[in-house]
Amino acid sequence: MEKSALQVARAAYQPKVPRVLKGAVEAKEGAPTESVGNQKEIRELFPNTYGMPVVEFVASDEKQAKPVNVGVILSGGQAPGGHNVISGLFDGVKSLSKESKLYGFLMGPGGLVDHKYMEITDELIDEYRNTGGFDIIGSGRTKLEKVEQFEKGIEILRKLGITALVIIGGDDSNTNACVLAEYYAAKKYGVQVIGCPKTIDGDLKNEQIETSFGFDTACKTYSELIGNIQRDCNSSRKYWHFIKVMGRSASHIALECALQTQPNVCLVSEEVEAKQMTLDDVVTYIATAVANRALDGNNFGTVVIPEGIIEFIPAIKKLIAQLNEVLTDPSTGEPRAFASADEQIAFVKGSIEQDNLAVLESLPSDVARQLCLDRDPHGNVQVSLIETEKLLSRMVDTKLKQWKKEGKFVGKFSAQHHFFGYEGRCAAPSNYDADYCYSLGFNASRLIASGKTGYMSIIKNTTAPAEQWVPGGVPITMMMNIERRNGANKPVIRKALVELDGAPFKYFASHRDVWARQTSYVYPGPIQYFGPSEVCDQCTKTLALEQAK
Repeated sequence: MEKSALQVARAAYQPKVPRVLKGAVEAKEGAPTESVGNQKEIRELFPNTYGMPVVEFVASDEKQAKPVNVGVILSGGQAPGGHNVISGLFDGVKSLSKESKLYGFLMGPGGLVDHKYMEITDELIDEYRNTGGFDIIGSGRTKLEKVEQFEKGIEILRKLGITALVIIGGDDSNTNACVLAEYYAAKKYGVQVIGCPKTIDGDLKNEQIETSFGFDTACKTYSELIGNIQRDCNSSRKYWHFIKVMGRSASHIALECALQTQPNVCLVSEEVEAKQMTLDDVVTYIATAVANRALDGNNFGTVVIPEGIIEFIPAIKKLIAQLNEVLTDPSTGEPRAFASADEQIAFVKGSIEQDNLAVLESLPSDVARQLCLDRDPHGNVQVSLIETEKLLSRMVDTKLKQWKKEGKFVGKFSAQHHFFGYEGRCAAPSNYDADYCYSLGFNASRLIASGKTGYMSIIKNTTAPAEQWVPGGVPITMMMNIERRNGANKPVIRKALVELDGAPFKYFASHRDVWARQTSYVYPGPIQYFGPSEVCDQCTKTLALEQAK
């Protein structure tokens, strides 16, 4: 396969790792842990993996030389750096013993169940170091939650002599890893399960997990594109650009991109919910910024929108919650089947409460139809299919036309629309993600060597130079609580939302009024791999603000 000059150069890049991982290590254990919520219920569901301590690796004189066969799974949507997690894991198990083997299960968790796999070799892994994408073994969204799946999995694990499985994924995937670890521990099957924190959305983080991998690269990729649009916007001076970015469950990407590019408006879903804002409140907020800039003769600007904002508007969130309930068959937990779209819409309207019906009927007809019809494989509303950027610009246009009649708006308004999603998921990892991901994978091999199961690989102190990073592990049960999903209460990892009293949001809130009126755009440019450290090796602004001492 022909390679670009960049691919050749990136293949030669040697990721930086914590100093501790360059030699033998031992696990220093902390105090027993509790789950973040519903402690009694989580303890009863995970009796064999609950209450384990957080561990930190420290230097040791003992050599760990026992060979081990390990399986690895990429689960869920792609995120930059996945190949480096596998590279680090490969090098880590080979450093334990040259006889160790790493097997990749193909196309996600389904590969484990269907016994589809390949051995990862030196020649293969060298083709993928420091590259974007998940194409080395592919990914999938099969949920591991049924006993028959676990039993099918153990068949192939025994056949290959695999005694440890690493699942690389987001909160749902690591919840599945936790369930699998508990099952294999209860059955005494002798298989360890380790997770790695992946999601560009940035919502898999807490006191122990400083950031999920891929977030850094995705935000830098989107910020480059937003900066390019803002440069064009400031050149032509005739369009308002409505830019939707990934982030259904939290607004971390939108906030980080705003910190990097300083748009005129950035909506934060968590603030919309906290302030109990209506859809009209959101539209009025944007329209006000447009009108104020028009007073200065600036009939152009940028609006950054998190893709999940519709779900955070309280009235619509309540509606969606009931839609998810009524469109799930309580006997099977699967989405209800209907003969036609009209039948499904009629069922919805006849099944939801009157206040929810009123909200549904107040929405534009195309949006209301999408809410009633479009479901993901788990029966949930497919919010990403709703073209929120077009919905908001359309409603802003309507409001400005009314204000013009009333003499409250004197400018012009013309909109352009963008949605940045796939553009960031498989980008070549930034130096930060290349280093962080490699370290996560290498560290996972040390959790395996230390006999741990039901743990997530973590790297802390990541705003410092990589040599000072602190490797370790956190019990997955520590991050879990009970939530309502598809009509049932289920144990899940708690998602991390934007904290409105946190340093990143406070910094944004203290500057946004200036950004709204003035043209304060920043053009961050492309990800820089080569050059001064202050350009190439920096973490996100979010992480820097959160970890500032």
